[in-house]
Amino acid sequence: MLSQLFVNYEETAAVILFCIGFSTLLFNRNLVKKIIGMDIMDSSIYLFLASQGYIAGHKAPIIVDGIESTAAYINPIPAGLVLTGIVVSVSVSALMMALAVRLYHQYHTLNLDEILRLAGKEEV
Repeated sequence: MLSQLFVNYEETAAVILFCIGFSTLLFNRNLVKKIIGMDIMDSSIYLFLASQGYIAGHKAPIIVDGIESTAAYINPIPAGLVLTGIVVSVSVSALMMALAVRLYHQYHTLNLDEILRLAGKEEV
């Protein structure tokens, strides 16, 4: 069991990173730290997808030397998913940071509990 963790170290690292990001997202009250936690979770998913798409001994899917068998090449779909995910992740992170800046200008804090408390006072 323990030896499998060292053989599949990419997957193990991805799971550890995901847990770190999730705990940061769950336990921190600061909005910037929550955004960083979500970015760590995104990165761990990209690491996991990239590690699943790689097959040792196989080549990129470019036909060279007349080898047309699909067994000789790696699957390019995980790499495409990772690239698309990175673009979406950067866009979502930028939007979340912009919203955090707006919240800071409105409430002068990034603490989520304080923002909720101050927002409740405004409604009354």
